[in-house]
Amino acid sequence: MFIQTEPTPNPATMKFLPGEPVLADGTANFTDAEAAGRSPLAGRLFQIPGIEGVFFGSDFVTVTKSDAAEWQLLKPSILGVIMEHYVSGAPIMVAGAGGEAGARGPEAAEADAEIVAQIKELLDTRVRPAVAQDGGDIIFHGYESGIVLLEMHGSCSGCPSSTATLKHGIENMLRHYIPEVVEVRAIM
Repeated sequence: MFIQTEPTPNPATMKFLPGEPVLADGTANFTDAEAAGRSPLAGRLFQIPGIEGVFFGSDFVTVTKSDAAEWQLLKPSILGVIMEHYVSGAPIMVAGAGGEAGARGPEAAEADAEIVAQIKELLDTRVRPAVAQDGGDIIFHGYESGIVLLEMHGSCSGCPSSTATLKHGIENMLRHYIPEVVEVRAIM
């Protein structure tokens, strides 16, 4: 098994591509070892000192490190854990604990249903594929009074350029196609 690594725009995260599917549907975000209980792979990654976050996409694993940890020391351990996991044949997620398939957030009020459908369509077709290339994901969390709430996962969470991506990229695109959108905000 050959696992490729790619840097991301966020210097605290790195993208690992095992060359095999990671999640068949959706994504999964783990911010601590306790949350990783639903994934044997994420649980093992959190056992490595200096790991602060794990994110699964369809064909990649994004790992976030602490500021004090160094990639040159972490990479061999992370690669070893991922390789051992795939060789063992163990599942990525425990049965019944799938990823955040179609993670799109709560449903909107009926009056805004058409606007929300347009927002979700643009996010799914134009935004999510682009941020997945950088090892992250953006999840819709709501729309009210012209304000779109999004949550950033994986390499997008805490990325120095995420504010620019959110404001200048996503907000401008949504405002262009959907005049009712006046602002995009990130939630934690």
